[in-house]
Amino acid sequence: MPITIPDSLPARRTLEAEGIMVMRETDAVRQDIRPLRIGLLNLMPNKIRTETQFARLIGATPLQVELTLVKITDHVSRHATADHMATFYRAWEDVRAERFDGFVITGAPVELLPFEQITYWDELRRIFDWIQSHVHGCLTVCWAAQAAVHHFHGMPKYELPQKAFGVVRQRVLAPGSPYLRGFSDTFSTPVSRRTEVRRADIPCGSELGVLAESAETGLCLLDDPVHRTVHIFDHLEYDTTSLAEEYARDLAAGERVAIPKNYFPNDDPARPPENTWRSHAHLLVGNWINAIYQTTPYDLSEIGASNPAARRPA
Repeated sequence: MPITIPDSLPARRTLEAEGIMVMRETDAVRQDIRPLRIGLLNLMPNKIRTETQFARLIGATPLQVELTLVKITDHVSRHATADHMATFYRAWEDVRAERFDGFVITGAPVELLPFEQITYWDELRRIFDWIQSHVHGCLTVCWAAQAAVHHFHGMPKYELPQKAFGVVRQRVLAPGSPYLRGFSDTFSTPVSRRTEVRRADIPCGSELGVLAESAETGLCLLDDPVHRTVHIFDHLEYDTTSLAEEYARDLAAGERVAIPKNYFPNDDPARPPENTWRSHAHLLVGNWINAIYQTTPYDLSEIGASNPAARRPA
């Protein structure tokens, strides 16, 4: 089944060119089927790029998915036009009465600031709490994952002596997890962050489970069954050129940044990088959506009526 997104969303042209099935809104309403409702709270500055990255992964699943783009209510994006935001995004305050099968919260370029100094921190905390009663399953990414484990479990984040930057090999620690079906024993993922959370700070009794990590960059994937959330601290959703663009941006800003590790062939930025993580990005998101599909109520109004953590996918 295809993904349903607004007919004029820029991501549509990219996905159709890649052969991903995208359904027109007018056709979707004629099908006698309840699509999965997935919300995307997009905190990244390049809205269109991030929309496309997640729509690509969500749209590759065999289920019909209705994607809703969500923004922080009073935060004004400096990197997307007001017309784009007004046309395609809904403020969280406008969707908070609704229920979603799944919800994705992206990273944000604010990791060096204390959480309490983020202008939208109070609303994000309310969103985390709202998810517990209005969303069946959540996926948090990079900074949002750090923010979520801080909010729910009090885990601090630590500034790194230098930016963790490159393509890093991760080791699967829970091969029986439904979110890791089909994963190799190790897999690569792009890493781009200046902070980290640490395994040693996982609270006893929290039920947080480490799904994957690296000796080099620490935690990669955490399962948080109590809050029905998967936290990924890295960027499997990245395009092939995302790290190259970040590297060029940092250099242009005068920052002293190392060449991203294990990314450019022979560490030569003049050579095009190869994507070694795409298949596992599709696996993770596909497994996450499948787990939601297996356990979410057919009647959306029943989401949050009881604790779905007890209905774990087999």
